[in-house]
Amino acid sequence: MTTDTFEKDILKGLQSKPKRLFSKYFYDDKGSALFQQIMHLPEYYLPGCETEILQQRAKDIINKLPQASYDVVELGAGDGSKTAYFLDAMIREKKKVTYIPLDISPEILSVNEEIMRQRLPGLCVKPIAGDYFETLKEISSREVPKIILFLGSNIGNFEGEKALGFIRFVKRFMGKGDYFMLGVDLKKHPRTILAAYDDPAGITKKFNINLLDRINRELNGNFNTADFDHYASYDPISGATKSYLISKVAQKVQVASHTVGFHAFEPIHMEVSQKYSLEDLDQIRFQAGFSTDHHFTDSKSYFSISLFEV
Repeated sequence: MTTDTFEKDILKGLQSKPKRLFSKYFYDDKGSALFQQIMHLPEYYLPGCETEILQQRAKDIINKLPQASYDVVELGAGDGSKTAYFLDAMIREKKKVTYIPLDISPEILSVNEEIMRQRLPGLCVKPIAGDYFETLKEISSREVPKIILFLGSNIGNFEGEKALGFIRFVKRFMGKGDYFMLGVDLKKHPRTILAAYDDPAGITKKFNINLLDRINRELNGNFNTADFDHYASYDPISGATKSYLISKVAQKVQVASHTVGFHAFEPIHMEVSQKYSLEDLDQIRFQAGFSTDHHFTDSKSYFSISLFEV
């Protein structure tokens, strides 16, 4: 991501009404470290629930996969540490697997390869670095049936109809007999969800505030971060969890030689994390044009890994 793009997006967001910033910019070195802390918070149930499914229900998922060989293509693969549980189960069930992790970061793909080498020696790994909106086309010509993974509740980062649009986009690179495997955070008690996005230890607040520190550092900003607070909301009807930074005072802030004014208590919309019911997922599967779906949930029914068939 170039500095010019960062500056353009930040200024555009801060000059919008309402103001917004973009969650893709959370993950500088400090932001990534803070997110790792969030992942280990007791209130942040998502990784544990998804890992439980991949460990304990992998065989149930594999029983829905009739072919002997598959390309397992993972979008935004990261280090692949959770995915290794599923790949291991596929190998144990005598499936021939080629793992194709896609990620924008060549560095994290190197980590991914090393983790797979240690945990699954002999697995064929073919990483592809770049934005998966661009690199997906590289896998569409392969003749082996595909399972495309989009885990980690990352679909929740797409607002409203954009989630359906993204799934339709992915389907363009799939053929008959391919599967889309989607990790989804489910609707549940609102207090459980809010605790995950507004933890008592304040790590999520630090994670959001860190983007203001990054703007100060990289765009000559002068945000006084003490003048902003973190606020999270959840709508149990729509399933939308939203995070905001709230300006506690009326103030003017300099960013890249531009002045940005804030009213007292004015919000900056930072992030959305959409939650779904299984019925919502059935509708999305139908509207996206997949033929069948199966849902595999954890023991609390907090999370689903859903399998859509072309």
